[in-house]
Amino acid sequence: MTAALVGAFTAAVDASTLGASVLSSAGGAAEILATRHAYVTFALLLCIGLYMMIANPNLVKKIIGLNLFQTAIFLLFIASAYVDGGAIPIVPSGGPEGGLYVSPLPHVLVLTAIVVGVSLTAVALALCIRIYDEYGTLRTDTLRELLRDEGSIPAREPVETPGDDGAPAAGGAPGASDAGGETDD
Repeated sequence: MTAALVGAFTAAVDASTLGASVLSSAGGAAEILATRHAYVTFALLLCIGLYMMIANPNLVKKIIGLNLFQTAIFLLFIASAYVDGGAIPIVPSGGPEGGLYVSPLPHVLVLTAIVVGVSLTAVALALCIRIYDEYGTLRTDTLRELLRDEGSIPAREPVETPGDDGAPAAGGAPGASDAGGETDD
C-alpha cells in the first residue's frame, strides 16, 4: 500500500502528468459518487437530520429531523445489503443450491425499524400536542423558561461575586464566574 501511495505521489508531482492526474482523480471521484449514490444520499440525509435535531428549537422540526435520520439509517442497511447479481434466497426443492444470494436479514431489520420509527413518531407527536395544550408553545427555550418559572426544573444559580473583603465567595477564585453549561438538560 505504501508503494502505491509513493507511486501516486510521484505521478502527481511530475509536471507532465499533473494535469492528467488531476482530471483522472476528478473523474474517479465522480465515478465513485455516481456508482455509490445511495451512500451519498445516506450521508446527506444523516447530516440534515442530525442538524435538524440539534439546531431547531421547535419540537415538531426535531421530530422531522429524527425521521430523516432514521430514513438515512434504513437506506444504509438496504444499500449495504445489495449484492450485484444476487438472487432471492429461496431455493426450490431439487434445484441447484450454489449461487449468489442476497441476505434477507437487513431487509427484515429495516422493516422492523420502520414499524418502531412510526410508533416513535406517533408518540412524539402526541406528546407535542399535549405540550402545546399545556404550555402554548413548542419551542424548547420557551418551554425551559416556563418550566423554571413553575419550579419543575431548578433555576439557574446566580453568578458568584467576590465578597466584601475581596475574598471570593463560596471558595471560588477571585473574579471567577460560573459561566459553564447548563446542567438541567
